Amino acid sequence: MSARMVVDLARLLADIDVLRERIAPAEYMLVVKNDAYGHGVDRVVAAAAAHGVRWFGAFDVPMGVRARAAAGADARIFSWVTITQPEIAIALDAGIELGVGDAAYLEDVAVVSAGRAAAVHLKVDTGLHRNGVRPEDWPAFVARAAALEERGDIRVAGLWSHIAETSDEDDDQSRALFLDAVRIAEQAGLRPEVRHLAASAAAFARPEFRFDLVRFGAFSYGIRSTGGPDLLGIVPAATLIATVSGVGEAGVEVAYGALDGLPSTLAGRMSVGTAAGPRAVREIGPACMVVEPWPGAAPGEDVFVFGPGTHGESSVTTLAEAIGTVGEEIIVRVSPLVPRLYV
Repeated sequence: MSARMVVDLARLLADIDVLRERIAPAEYMLVVKNDAYGHGVDRVVAAAAAHGVRWFGAFDVPMGVRARAAAGADARIFSWVTITQPEIAIALDAGIELGVGDAAYLEDVAVVSAGRAAAVHLKVDTGLHRNGVRPEDWPAFVARAAALEERGDIRVAGLWSHIAETSDEDDDQSRALFLDAVRIAEQAGLRPEVRHLAASAAAFARPEFRFDLVRFGAFSYGIRSTGGPDLLGIVPAATLIATVSGVGEAGVEVAYGALDGLPSTLAGRMSVGTAAGPRAVREIGPACMVVEPWPGAAPGEDVFVFGPGTHGESSVTTLAEAIGTVGEEIIVRVSPLVPRLYV
């Protein structure tokens, strides 16, 4: 069999259970951006929904629509990229709750949602500057949202923000800004169902950041933070398996198929798992690599490029740390042309 990525759904659900137990009583949101971090949104969402996951986070509307189809009518789908009025209409027809972090965008949503009371989550910028309404503009913004809610054009279902997760001090400042924004929104008459601030790292480590809902992305798939410790009970759900295509004097040639560029800078800095244990990678090309030889290597034999370490392979985060990036970047580079197999 040629290269394929095997997704262990039972392992994924076990990771989700660890996270849900850790943050209780806060609710858990499974973030499924970038095709569920390359794992395949349709199968991942269907499995998670059947397992009792209620919230799904999709960066863009197309992924949100796919998540809705996989999760069913009862799930709550949250999408936070700013979009045009035609896209807003598609999102609302799919029952997607929109993250709104801009005054003009709030008006666009209200126009499309006139009389429909579409669910929105208002975002304040707490210092990351990714998007969100600046604190000095927040009072007027929430006052306008309250007026639109009273008119029946929107329903403010949530208040939220992103934080940097780069230091406790920065995150504490962001949390203080968020609490102030919640207070101002409530003074304006808003009564949101959920407040959500933290993603994987902060929510896992610091209870005070969990509020009512936590957005878990990479950790849900067993991908730890770059530079962070192993997560007790969390195991990578995906394994990229390649095949030996030839054995020569230079080493063992391993074909891994269509990646959107496994970084060539990993050559000499990573190893793969083989039947004889870990073997160093000597060269990396667009669709194959040359690996240190081992006795008995033969064409068609499986080689494990990344995964949970069962065969001596590294995790995606370990590979990312070798070249100064994050594990998510490695795994989302796996092309859709590489089949996903589910076990």
